[in-house]
Amino acid sequence: MASAGTGLLIPVQGIDRSKLQDTFTDARSEGRVHDAIDILAPAGTPVLAVADGTVEKLFDSERGGLTVYQFEPGGTYCYYYAHLERYADGLAEKQSIKRGQVIGYVGSTGNADPAAPHLHFEIHRLGPEKQWWKGEALNPYPVLHGDQPLQ
Repeated sequence: MASAGTGLLIPVQGIDRSKLQDTFTDARSEGRVHDAIDILAPAGTPVLAVADGTVEKLFDSERGGLTVYQFEPGGTYCYYYAHLERYADGLAEKQSIKRGQVIGYVGSTGNADPAAPHLHFEIHRLGPEKQWWKGEALNPYPVLHGDQPLQ
């Protein structure tokens, strides 16, 4: 398993950090920017928890498809995994998960191109209210690539 200098794992099994591309802030439809990086991989490739934590929410959304929201133990960061083909068997909200645990599988659900399955991965710094939708988006690329610590 590839790991970044911060202790965060690359969240797609078999992907080396040298293969990551910085797609953070790329333009998207409706004037949106991309608050994530996309990690291309064959459909069905295991998606791994980047760190220990808790599954805060499992959600099927129009844009993100099958998603996982993970809070790290200190409650400072939320990790968001989207476009999953399916969840790992038995994955449930409020479940404790460990770094490297399979939580789902790469897919193209939501608004993802079916011809380009990938994991959409975000990191958010949570505010005092601990609501992921109000968190500050951080660029995952330099953290996962090992260029800067998560701070």
